[in-house]
Amino acid sequence: MKSLFDKETQKEVLNRLELLNENSKANWGTMNIDQMLKHCQGPLEVAIGKKELNAKIGFMKKLLFKAFKPTMYNDKLWNKGIPTARDYVASGNYDFNQEKQQLQEVINEFSALNNKTSWPKHPFFGSFTTEQWGKAQYKHLDHHFRQFGV
Repeated sequence: MKSLFDKETQKEVLNRLELLNENSKANWGTMNIDQMLKHCQGPLEVAIGKKELNAKIGFMKKLLFKAFKPTMYNDKLWNKGIPTARDYVASGNYDFNQEKQQLQEVINEFSALNNKTSWPKHPFFGSFTTEQWGKAQYKHLDHHFRQFGV
């Protein structure tokens, strides 16, 4: 799986982001383009410690998330229409240009942390290594960019 910490991959992601416009339509799912742009910022902000999730999960869910964790960064693409975690749902109306700019900024901020060794714990999945964070963030963005045809 590619990593958002790789400069060429970062450039590819930013180029794909540029291909999106206000008229971009989803090939699956219910989000519109501005909601997708807003949604994609959340996991990056959690990874860099800018956003905290109010997630309290029980023992059984912890086990489930532990089993699911490797799918966050392995080479297998996510299925179309997988459910969005409640904390990351973007259901409002957002300004396309503002959200696109903010996503670009948080991608660049995250990508600049390629030498970071101490990361906040994810409230669902626990600790990630730098390599795992880079792959997981790329995989998430790739999933949604494919959703919108770029």
